[in-house]
Amino acid sequence: MTMTAEEAAAFAGTLDRLVGAVEEVLLGKNRVIRLAFTAFLSEGHLLLDDVPGTGKTSLARAMAQSVAGTSNRVQFTPDILPGDITGVTVYDQRSGLFEFHPGPVFANIVLADEINRASPKTQSALLEVMEEGQVTVDGQTHPVGHPFMVIATQNPVEQAGTYRLPEAQLDRFLIRSSIGYPDHASTIRILEGADQRAHDHRVEAQLDADEIIQLAALARTVYVDPTIHDYVSRLVDATRTAGEVRLGVSVRGALALIRTAKTHAAGRGRHYVVPDDIKALAEPVLAHRLILDPEAEFDGVTASNMIAQVLIETPPPSTRQAV
Repeated sequence: MTMTAEEAAAFAGTLDRLVGAVEEVLLGKNRVIRLAFTAFLSEGHLLLDDVPGTGKTSLARAMAQSVAGTSNRVQFTPDILPGDITGVTVYDQRSGLFEFHPGPVFANIVLADEINRASPKTQSALLEVMEEGQVTVDGQTHPVGHPFMVIATQNPVEQAGTYRLPEAQLDRFLIRSSIGYPDHASTIRILEGADQRAHDHRVEAQLDADEIIQLAALARTVYVDPTIHDYVSRLVDATRTAGEVRLGVSVRGALALIRTAKTHAAGRGRHYVVPDDIKALAEPVLAHRLILDPEAEFDGVTASNMIAQVLIETPPPSTRQAV
């Protein structure tokens, strides 16, 4: 069943309410908040490349509050263990049974702060839960519930004592973006409220968890024309054949672009995807999935540059079929 025009208009209004509520905490960051909710409603995860103090924790907490959900924050360090994230099984002497004690990953929105400071073994502990929505401890599977989203951060400046995220894990993040510093006007407003601590500001819930699940299911019904599928296929093919790229976008990346484009279109009040939806999301969805040739990187080529170039060189469809 395809989304109707009326449902698309209602979806856009609901998303605007959610974004507006979070923007009361994260001033002047409408775009990154929209990207975060796009990932959330597309049932994916968000990676933020950001320096400390830009509001990453505030974003996760405010998003959870806006949907009447729970949030947890995990500070990744070199000595953190997989069990510190997923939870552990403890023997209860009174009952004579082993009891599972859930870790911080059991929340609707989990902030994995400075994920690249943890060892690869600990980083990989997130792979199952990000992909399957469950953890396995001592042979027992424990679902984390729905909705569920990981917001992971890494500091792009300070690299001492860090472990680069493997490509397999990067590919599991639906969107990669950054919050960045606020503009002048937003900074003034932040300074005027300096007497109020960030965690004292509570966002009013706009929806509950069940409504978010329904909204995510509705986003999947947005119509995608065959010409859009062809356009995305040509885009990812172009990343694989570019001379500066060692490894292009995977099939998972192409699927991610279609999934997020559906949510983006509904958020704009449309029940169908247009090429502009693909263009708007190509960089945050695809750039982190590219592996550049070392010589190209040395010459200053970036993944974002490559995506921009591919968008220029790949013509979008000029017409679409009737919905």
